[in-house]
Amino acid sequence: MSNGFMGRTLFVDLTTGSMAEEPTDESVVRDYLGGYGVGVKVLYDRMKPGVDPLGPDAMLGFTSGPLTGTPALTSGRYTVVGKSPLTGTWGDSSSGGDFGPYMKFAGYDFVFFTGISPKPVYLLLDEGQASLQDAAHLWGKDTQVTDDQLRDEYGKRHTRVSCIGQAGEMQSLIACVMNDKGRAAGRSGLGAVMGSKMLKAIVARGTIKVPMHDAREATLMRRRWIPKLNEGGDLFHEYGTAGITEGLVALGDSPVKNWGGSSVDFPTVEKIGGDEVISEQAKRYGCWRCTIACGGHMKAGAGRAKESHKPEYETLTMAGTNILNDDLESIIRFNDICNAAGLDTISAGSAVSFAVESFQNEIISLDDVGFELNWGDGEAVTSLVDLIARREGIGEILADGVRSAAEKFGQGADEFAVHAGGQELPAHDPKFVPSLSVSYRMDATPGRHTQGGVGWIMGDGVMEDTRPDKYSAEGFGELQVKAASWVHVANTTGICLFGFNSYNVSFVTEFLETITGAKYTHEELELAGERIGTLRHMFNLREGLNPLEMEFNDRALGKTPQTEGPNEGVTIDDDSLIADYLRALDWDQVTTRPSDSKLEALGLKETITT
Repeated sequence: MSNGFMGRTLFVDLTTGSMAEEPTDESVVRDYLGGYGVGVKVLYDRMKPGVDPLGPDAMLGFTSGPLTGTPALTSGRYTVVGKSPLTGTWGDSSSGGDFGPYMKFAGYDFVFFTGISPKPVYLLLDEGQASLQDAAHLWGKDTQVTDDQLRDEYGKRHTRVSCIGQAGEMQSLIACVMNDKGRAAGRSGLGAVMGSKMLKAIVARGTIKVPMHDAREATLMRRRWIPKLNEGGDLFHEYGTAGITEGLVALGDSPVKNWGGSSVDFPTVEKIGGDEVISEQAKRYGCWRCTIACGGHMKAGAGRAKESHKPEYETLTMAGTNILNDDLESIIRFNDICNAAGLDTISAGSAVSFAVESFQNEIISLDDVGFELNWGDGEAVTSLVDLIARREGIGEILADGVRSAAEKFGQGADEFAVHAGGQELPAHDPKFVPSLSVSYRMDATPGRHTQGGVGWIMGDGVMEDTRPDKYSAEGFGELQVKAASWVHVANTTGICLFGFNSYNVSFVTEFLETITGAKYTHEELELAGERIGTLRHMFNLREGLNPLEMEFNDRALGKTPQTEGPNEGVTIDDDSLIADYLRALDWDQVTTRPSDSKLEALGLKETITT
């Protein structure tokens, strides 16, 4: 088997309890690298189109990359894959922490589930052996209790847990998969898929070493690369993503007042900025052998979780600026509630801001909610997210996301529901980063900020943007394709995007060769990234989903321009940007179907009939 992989892929039928093990396919990992690259190849080949994402025929996968759990920089990632119940599209979501490496140390590269268990279960991966275990005693418990009980049973030192909380059990469409008590595979609603299968957790216990082509050189290479961390990496090390909050609000990148306001409406951003957040931090936290260590554990406090994690930028803004809430304590508690229940903080914060605006416009009332919803009310924020986590009262409606809630509220509530195809938008504004208007709509996982974009996530050393300004469509397409392809490479090899942006991207190529023994040129990696992105897109086309027909709230594009603030007067010409992107991809301008010649060039000839 190729170095960098354990050589084993597990398929679990939860209906029957049967398991089948297959050798990890060397040709597939060569062409699709790992992670959601291999994940989409498996699901495209083995799952029929049109299945209910919460039904027994839906597949759910846990995937690692060739660099996961190796000396490669920031190589602690794993990705959960499946059909998203929130959007109906391809779904994937990546998480850091320790679980990804330990899944490999337990002997497995990829684990795929089908069926629905007749009772709650968890999968135990134990030093190369796999078994299903009764999870009745864990069902109904939050992610922190679940993590503690399983690690107490199997030994904390060599055991890690990926699990769902009550939100996943109740199949909230904004439920996520949690590990290490504060790391989340947050987007696409895949926690609901796990809950629908009655799968409470995966426990990975292992000490098996990842085979490497040249382990000694990989270690030496790591030592050579560590000092090359750039200034952005230093910032993340010192503050985590909390350190970018004040700057991005001032620049106009952060949503304010449910995407309807600007930084002018939130003059107290310093109350939830990096320095204030760090003042509440007890100790730094890093994912597995991470050179950046951007996370943190918060000080003990009344109302806080026993193991309270530092809120990230996305949480600080979605539960802060987007609700005009400058009460940091309420945001920390909001984060704790979401982590324990297994809720995506981006979607949960968006649901709260949507509810506040709906309340202010008398679409919902005091009788509906039980308490007033006013902008800037931190207590209301935590009270409402607690209802969402428990699917109680109005939380029953909001727990399935803003698109579903707007349909149930009616009365024009869809004006306040900011999403792309059902996925709540993250805290980065296309009016400030225009390429996001393309990523949010055209990537196979809509509304995703962790996909590439020009001037956004494209890696140190990937390319130079020589256009006259960031809004220009001329020459945009080639740049966007290149940026997106490289991000697929980073994601599928198991590399954190902070590492991808904080070191020159040549580190990925160097570590791949040293660890796997396979030589990739930058051009070959770009082609692999485009292949992965295209097959994800073909998955959606096979489901009958054209991204050009997807719902997208115009607030994020400035179709009604803001009258003040850093994005004053800005309207994004997303049609022109998308048209140039489609041209560069050689996809049809109306159907978005790739040309036959493009599919053949990418090695995707078998999809031509789609």
